[in-house]
Amino acid sequence: MLALFLALRSPELDVRGISTSYGNTEVEHAHRNAVEILRLTKTRVRLAVGARRPLVRALAVARETHGESGLGYAAVPPAGVILDFVRPLDRLLAEQEDPVTLVTLGPLTSLALALRRDPELVRAKVARHVAMVGTLGGKGNTTPLSEFNAWCDPEALDAVLRAELPTELVGLNVTRHMSVTVAEIERLGESNTALGTWMHDALRFYAEFQRRREKVEDCVVHDVLPIAALIRPAVLTFKRARILVDRDDDQRRGRTREDPEGSDALVATEADTPTAHALLVDRVFRWAATPVRTMAPVSPHGPPTGANA
Repeated sequence: MLALFLALRSPELDVRGISTSYGNTEVEHAHRNAVEILRLTKTRVRLAVGARRPLVRALAVARETHGESGLGYAAVPPAGVILDFVRPLDRLLAEQEDPVTLVTLGPLTSLALALRRDPELVRAKVARHVAMVGTLGGKGNTTPLSEFNAWCDPEALDAVLRAELPTELVGLNVTRHMSVTVAEIERLGESNTALGTWMHDALRFYAEFQRRREKVEDCVVHDVLPIAALIRPAVLTFKRARILVDRDDDQRRGRTREDPEGSDALVATEADTPTAHALLVDRVFRWAATPVRTMAPVSPHGPPTGANA
């Protein structure tokens, strides 16, 4: 949610499309949530529906982390049925006149399916792939060794890595340092704006989970970091490495590691989180907490004295 708000509120970026997938929640909820975010930002963007489940493994989502809807306590309409005629990711890519930067913030299943259906199309249209996935030498958040997106579908991640697109991996080793405080979330709730309250309700569930599970008062907002780095490239420092993903059925499932036999990729090693945090506060939190100015209706005889027109 915060990553999408930041992207849509940043004039440096031209958001050409949003593809939803299972991950934190089921794809029906993810699609509805994307529609709601576009409505709140008064933005028209092409939507696609990607993977409903992993390539070979059972579906797993994170209800305990983000609630039944994927947006905590935020008020959202009921999720509809995803119809077959909604474009998939590969059709969304095909509609782009020029090559684009593809940012994947969930499991890599949708991209793996697109590569399976039309690898030449993907290579022609994806000039750069930034993936919030995995962790390099850091602690996992699903098993001690594995990050959630990689754990959900290691076969998909393996397929994407083997395709050797121009992929940049932004893993837990850097994203776990990107956080917002409970005080910042509470200020949204005190803003007396409908959007600030809605955003507060969405984040409050996650804050409660972090306090209960991690025993911390800060909320890690992993997905914001790759978007911030599109706006301010110096936010992330990368190194080139050869990466393998483990597909075992134990705690190694989804582990990403350096290996001479792995696939070539850029891997984030350091993050300027203060700069990323400042972008989030300035472009999303302040905007959400700012009351909308109400304009007086204009009379056909001219504005009344003292009215804004």
